[in-house]
Amino acid sequence: MTKNEFSDGEYMPYIYEILHSLGVTANYTGFFQTSYAVYLAVKRPESLLMVTKWLYPEVARHFNTTWRSVERNIRTVLSIVWDLGRVRLEELAHCTLTRKPTASKFLAILSSAIAAGYENR
Repeated sequence: MTKNEFSDGEYMPYIYEILHSLGVTANYTGFFQTSYAVYLAVKRPESLLMVTKWLYPEVARHFNTTWRSVERNIRTVLSIVWDLGRVRLEELAHCTLTRKPTASKFLAILSSAIAAGYENR
């Protein structure tokens, strides 16, 4: 699938599926915040250039919280992925990761995989 083959309503289940494959479940607040951040990054790739100025605040507005809370929750999700789904994350990144990526790099990897319609599930 390519970015153009997804309707807005189809992005979120696909993003949820990828997060589940990485070992993250919906009992973490960061699951939904990460999903929404990835969705926004797929729709507006330039937002990855302004993570703290635009992306985190936009997610925070959507969830009625602070951008710092969003960043912390995404980092929590990243830690879970690093511990439980590192191999899958490396598949999505198309490279070996020698250290845990930053939250913004993590979002870039996920949004890139979604935009490319990555289907190695």
